[in-house]
Amino acid sequence: HLDSNISVGGSIAAPLLLLLPLLFLSLSALPDLTDPLLDYDRLDEELGGGRGRNWTGTGGAEGCGPCELDLCPETRGCRAGLVLDSCGCCKECGNLEGQACDPGHRSVFYGLCGTGLRCQEDPRPAGGGGGGGGGGEDEEEEVCVCEEQEAVCGSDGTTYVNMCQFREAAFSRPELKTRGRGPCKTVPIIKVPPQSQVNGTGSSLVFLCEVFAFPMALVEWRKEGRDVILPGDDPHISVQSRGGPLKFELSSWLQIEGAEPGDSGTYRCIARNNLGSVSASAVLGVLGAGETEEYACPHVERVEDLCGTCSGSGPAD
Repeated sequence: HLDSNISVGGSIAAPLLLLLPLLFLSLSALPDLTDPLLDYDRLDEELGGGRGRNWTGTGGAEGCGPCELDLCPETRGCRAGLVLDSCGCCKECGNLEGQACDPGHRSVFYGLCGTGLRCQEDPRPAGGGGGGGGGGEDEEEEVCVCEEQEAVCGSDGTTYVNMCQFREAAFSRPELKTRGRGPCKTVPIIKVPPQSQVNGTGSSLVFLCEVFAFPMALVEWRKEGRDVILPGDDPHISVQSRGGPLKFELSSWLQIEGAEPGDSGTYRCIARNNLGSVSASAVLGVLGAGETEEYACPHVERVEDLCGTCSGSGPAD
């Protein structure tokens, strides 16, 4: 019986052994039933990358994966035009003038400069860090600087400091065109007029007047009721002017040291060039020694002139 059992068992096992290769082939032909949401390596490869990706166009390198343009996000409102993203595949908004940037041709952290801009050390604070910050130079970041620094005259009569600022304005106003290189010739425009103020006897005070014009304007100060250009021969009044803060602008200051009640009145800033003139005025009130504590806005006859910033009935500063 044992021999018969062995022979029967052997006869059964032989066909099974023949079927094993077929079984393995059928199993290998089955579809992959692995849940893709659980395949973390695949997810990391397909979704990962972010700003540090480095796609080279050859099928995906260093976390970028293959470039599929139809999956790129839509870009809108890019006032400095479009640049390539960190993978060199999709387009993104270029950085504007003055924004931090990545040098070279690849976006790494800050992004690339837009049309007509180059990435370089910020020229504005150059000279401001002067004395003593040892690591200041290493920490100085690069920013986008306009390649065309010449002023531009727009068809709206506005002078744009450079071509990049004109492009930014024209982005939202397609009808805006350039009228020519260089600033627009214009009658002086007072950008910052003098402000009315009230002070006590013996105080020092300053009026400021900022003017834009091309050709450059000449600024003078006068006081109503006196036919003289200040400071005249008055030793406690002085006038200073200098260019700036922007191109084609002039800033002028009228300073009064040790003000007296007799200095009260209306002061006028007058700017003129060969195309015309313009003026702006401010009122000064100087209180006597006994009037300062009693002073309150409702007690002043010309509230609009002397107390433009006062509210309620509290005393003015």
